[in-house]
Amino acid sequence: MTEEAAAQQTPVPGMTGPRRAAVGFIFITIALDMLSLGMILPILPKLIESFSDDNTANAARIYGLFGTAWALMQLFASPILGGLSDRFGRRPVILLSNLGLGLDYVLMALAPSLWWLFVGRVISGITSASISTSFAYIADVTPAEKRAAVFGMVGAAFGLGFTFGPAIGGLLGGVDPRLPFWVAAALSLANTLYGLFVLPESLPRDRRSPFRWKSANPIGAVRLLSSNARLAALAVVEFCAEVAHVALPATFVLYTGYRYAWDQTTIGLALAFVGVCTTIVQGGLVGPAVKLLGERNAQIIGYGGGALGFLIYALAPSGTLFWIGIPVMTLWGIAGPATSGMMTRLVSPSQQGQLQGATTSVKSVAELIGPFLFTMIFAYFIDAGAPLQLPGAPFLLAGALLVVSVVIVAFASPAADSKQAPQAAPES
Repeated sequence: MTEEAAAQQTPVPGMTGPRRAAVGFIFITIALDMLSLGMILPILPKLIESFSDDNTANAARIYGLFGTAWALMQLFASPILGGLSDRFGRRPVILLSNLGLGLDYVLMALAPSLWWLFVGRVISGITSASISTSFAYIADVTPAEKRAAVFGMVGAAFGLGFTFGPAIGGLLGGVDPRLPFWVAAALSLANTLYGLFVLPESLPRDRRSPFRWKSANPIGAVRLLSSNARLAALAVVEFCAEVAHVALPATFVLYTGYRYAWDQTTIGLALAFVGVCTTIVQGGLVGPAVKLLGERNAQIIGYGGGALGFLIYALAPSGTLFWIGIPVMTLWGIAGPATSGMMTRLVSPSQQGQLQGATTSVKSVAELIGPFLFTMIFAYFIDAGAPLQLPGAPFLLAGALLVVSVVIVAFASPAADSKQAPQAAPES
């Protein structure tokens, strides 16, 4: 579908702006999903270790396998759930996914063996893929010119979840290693009940599309993203940015411990500071930035800020200077919602679920590639036999990927976008 055709779409009848209760529910859904995931992050490795006769090396390998399985489930489940939401509506997919996630945490809390825990992690990867449907819901109920701002606000939920989740999980895990799973289950199930009362359907029946297996898979997702030259360019931008982002969880702890001798407390405080800055940027700055600069310039500044942040991380000679790079890095948060807002206008209303499923699949591929890529680069450049001792090499590569994103945005987006937000679809 061309951009001109997308611009002529009429909005969903009766929805002249975001429904506050509905968008609030989506915010809460994503925040609780991320909070639940964050809660089990510090506990799951220890639980795996307890099933591995306290062999840390074996536990590390198994934990890596769990992570790969989770990302693979995201890769395959996201386009399927997106296609189902285009066919049956967003509401049932979101609510059933929340219910499934809650029941899955119960399974993991009761898991009597490593295999049961693995099954639970696989199910978690499938049910967590509903986040793409949540973003499609926002595209349904939000005027085109406001989507970037709302995507930013919802993106702040990720920051909140990962700011408080690990801390809460650590405290609960100190009481009982299974307790974080029970609390995560209770939150997901309570969110399901809440959604039954406040979440209306966002996609009218006359705007739904048939479910097709040829599009509800990663290959079909690529076909959708390549259907429009500008959409394809933005998909490449997203992929580069997502691969770059993986450098942080893959090497942040290893790098700061190796170079600055940070202990767990300092690392935890730094990660909390990252979460706070991310929440401020995505929750408070995205809307004004896009309104003032337009989506194109917001992308350029955001990705440019991320590249500069990575440069500071890579070259900072002291931990104090590394801290300065954190707020610079989080300017990156302006770019993602602007990119998502642009992409939603390049497909029809009946394809929003497919689009979000496709972009989530792109992120899943990045999550499969990134950890191995950046940890291997880090290991190579700190090895005694390396031609150059450069522990910050993974961050330099990540910064270079964001520079590529800046260049693509500069050439793939019309210059008019740098001056004002794109024209909204006409109201009916």
